[in-house]
Amino acid sequence: MPHVSFKGEAPPLNTVERDIFQNVKSHVRFLASDLQGRNHHSNNHFASSKNYIINQFQAYGYSVSLQEYQPFTKLYPDIDTKRITQSLDETDANIEIELLGKEKPEEIIIVGAHYDSIGGSPGANDNASGVAAILEIARLLHGLTLSRTVILVAFVNEEPPFFKTEAMGSLVYANRSAVRGEQIVGMIALETIGYFSEVPGSQHYPQPLRFFYPNKGNFIGFVGHFSSSQLLRQAIDIFRKKATIPSEGAILPAFIPGVDWSDHGSFWKNDYPAIMITDTAPYRYPYYHRAQDTPDKIDYEKMTRVISGVQKIVEVLANNDQ
Repeated sequence: MPHVSFKGEAPPLNTVERDIFQNVKSHVRFLASDLQGRNHHSNNHFASSKNYIINQFQAYGYSVSLQEYQPFTKLYPDIDTKRITQSLDETDANIEIELLGKEKPEEIIIVGAHYDSIGGSPGANDNASGVAAILEIARLLHGLTLSRTVILVAFVNEEPPFFKTEAMGSLVYANRSAVRGEQIVGMIALETIGYFSEVPGSQHYPQPLRFFYPNKGNFIGFVGHFSSSQLLRQAIDIFRKKATIPSEGAILPAFIPGVDWSDHGSFWKNDYPAIMITDTAPYRYPYYHRAQDTPDKIDYEKMTRVISGVQKIVEVLANNDQ
C-alpha cells in the first residue's frame, strides 16, 4: 500500500474534529435508540431514522432525493401479492443528496452507508456509525467547489433478509445507475467504523490474512478487489497523508469471506470501482449483530479521526486531475 500508516500517539482533536466528535455521538445515540433496531421489526423507529437522516441533510442546506421501491415484491417476485399479506406493499427508500461538480459533473463519486440494522440489534456500530459519518461528511462538504459530482447515499435494506438479493437497497441503486449509464468513477462504502482495541489478539481474519496483518484491532481497514485496486490505492494514500489513526489496506479476491459484505459489492456487480472502509465488523467487533451493539461500545474519538480522513479522501478524489 502507498505511503505509511499513522503510528504513535495521536494529537488532540482539532476544532473541526471536536465538532465532528459531538455530532456523531448525537447521531449514533438517536439512530441506535431502539433495541429492536432500524428494520421492519420496528417500523416506527425505521421510519423515524429515515426522517432523521432526511432532516439532517436538509438542515445542512441540501435538497434530498428518495429512490423508493417495494422491497418485498423484489424479494418474492413470483408471489401473487393480492393473495397474501399487505406487508408486501411496504415502500422503502434510499436517501441521497448531490453536490454537482463544476468541471466534470458527469464523473461521479459515491459515498454510502446503510441505515438499517439487523433485527433485535440497536445497530450502533452496524451501521449507525457509517450513517453518522455520511451526515458529517455532508456537513463538511457543503459549500465547497468540487470538480466532480459527489453523491452521498444512505442505503436501505443491507441486512438480511435483503442482503445480496435483488431487494438490497444498494443493488437497486447501482442497477439503476448502470441502466442510466452513469459514470461512477469511485464508490466508497462506510461499514461499521466505530470499534477499536489495543488488546493483542483482538483482531481476527479469514485465512490466510492473519499472517500478514496486525493482531490488534486498532486500525481502520480499506478493502477492495482487483478491479478496484487503483481506487483503493488512491484512497488509502490520501487517508494516510491526512489522518491520525492507523490504517491497513487489502486488495483481495471476492471469494474471501467478508470482502463483499456491504454495499460496495452491489457496485462490483455493475462493474463500478468500489471499496469498503471498515473496522472489519465480525472479525473484530464482539457485539456484531447482537443486542449489545449499543452506542456506549463506540470509540467516538477514533471514529472522528476516521471520518476526518474520509472527508479528505472525498474532497481530493473530487478535485484531482486523475
